[in-house]
Amino acid sequence: MKSVKISVIALVLGMMMTSCKEEEEMAATPTLYERLGGVNAISAVVDEFIGRVAANPDMVRTFQPLLTEVGQKGAASPKLIALRQNLIDQIGEASGGPQKYMGKDMVTAHKGMNITEVEFNSLAGNLSGALDKFSVPATEKNELLTVIGSLKPTIVGK
Repeated sequence: MKSVKISVIALVLGMMMTSCKEEEEMAATPTLYERLGGVNAISAVVDEFIGRVAANPDMVRTFQPLLTEVGQKGAASPKLIALRQNLIDQIGEASGGPQKYMGKDMVTAHKGMNITEVEFNSLAGNLSGALDKFSVPATEKNELLTVIGSLKPTIVGK
């Protein structure tokens, strides 16, 4: 009887230690958000990305209206400011950060825009270039581009 109690205690302790080890490993593995550098790094990449998109001739049709809308005394337009924040929130949430994307779903947001495959790929190239500017490692860059690429069916042609 005593050896059964010892075996049960050993089994329970072993399960607890395995559970603790798994929790430690999960806690020790940084999220993509953390590996990207958090909100400040994501904000810098988004700012660079927006600048690249604004200068991209492939994006004039869809992006120019955001730039030409009048802001206060040369400031960014309210729509551009909202887009910037939505991008930060969307990337933050998608990468495991605390942000919550509160914008429209991708189908609704792009409805009637008729985004082409060329435009989407050009946009992805602009994001890739922005990530390169900040020397984002290939693993993190590819993870983020995969997340963004998964949105393509909900954006192109909508």
